[in-house]
Amino acid sequence: MLSKLIAAGRPLLADGATGTNLIAAGLASGDCAELWNETHPERIRALHQSFIDAGADIILSNSFGANRRRLGPRGLGARAKELSRLAAQNARAVADRAGRPIVVAGSVGPTGEMLAPLGSLTEDEATEIFAEQIEGLREGGADVVWIETMSALEEARAAARAAIAVGAPYTATASFDTAGRTMMGLAPADFARAFDDLAPPPLAVGANCGVGAADLVVSVLAMTEANPEAIVIAKANAGLPQWHEGHIHYSGSPELMERYVALAIDAGARIVGGCCGNTPAHVAAMRRALDRCQRGPRPDLAAIEAALGKLVAPAAAKGAGRRRRSREGA
Repeated sequence: MLSKLIAAGRPLLADGATGTNLIAAGLASGDCAELWNETHPERIRALHQSFIDAGADIILSNSFGANRRRLGPRGLGARAKELSRLAAQNARAVADRAGRPIVVAGSVGPTGEMLAPLGSLTEDEATEIFAEQIEGLREGGADVVWIETMSALEEARAAARAAIAVGAPYTATASFDTAGRTMMGLAPADFARAFDDLAPPPLAVGANCGVGAADLVVSVLAMTEANPEAIVIAKANAGLPQWHEGHIHYSGSPELMERYVALAIDAGARIVGGCCGNTPAHVAAMRRALDRCQRGPRPDLAAIEAALGKLVAPAAAKGAGRRRRSREGA
């Protein structure tokens, strides 16, 4: 279904945050969000419904951490496939009664472990772990596998290979939150072409999470410049997390995310949405922006910062990058 909506030509709207909205719905610190697919399906479905009501075309299942390695410390590792299936079923049940096409995207986050040689997890093992999760998502009715918040290229490719092995279409996004790169040093331009040798390639690539809307739009600019043919996803956080009266709140208002949508589209994104901190009100604001948006010229850094604020983690100077690599190689 995602391929058909992309082919129609109009920009698409993905949903907002899962974790931060579930916390607002009662998920306690340390609780397993994925277990709520079984224990509180009504709350999961209500969240999906709220995003559809706000205008989302794509909803992500509550399965970000539903892989064997992340669930293992909770004693739930053997239930990875089952909980993934339940997550997709909850999203599918809401999407099917929406009265318009809604894409159910099966969220697949990182394993939470480092891959070899930095860690003990091999790429083949990671592929098996992701394949188990993806099989559950497909059984539950997911239209597409939504690989997200990746930092290591090897892990992102392992998830992609798992989707291919299962026979599922997929997308892939990374979090560029460390001086314009992922925590593992992957640059947006490199990620934009990281799957060119895979068959089939992802339906879309892009950026999610990170350190705010301005930084994410800059990542989108780099990706669309490196791969102009790519369908690019932009799913930004609603600003930065802040403590207020014992709770985490995000600094970005719905109005800021409304401005972000226009800039993301001008930067070349074809799918926009929100990650951490984005409520249904933020998604509704993005829907309004998308409905009136006409793609304009590519924005420069001055225009981005004027609309969305200063970059939080700008890319390091080229000279500094060369010095850092020289020290690492010494």
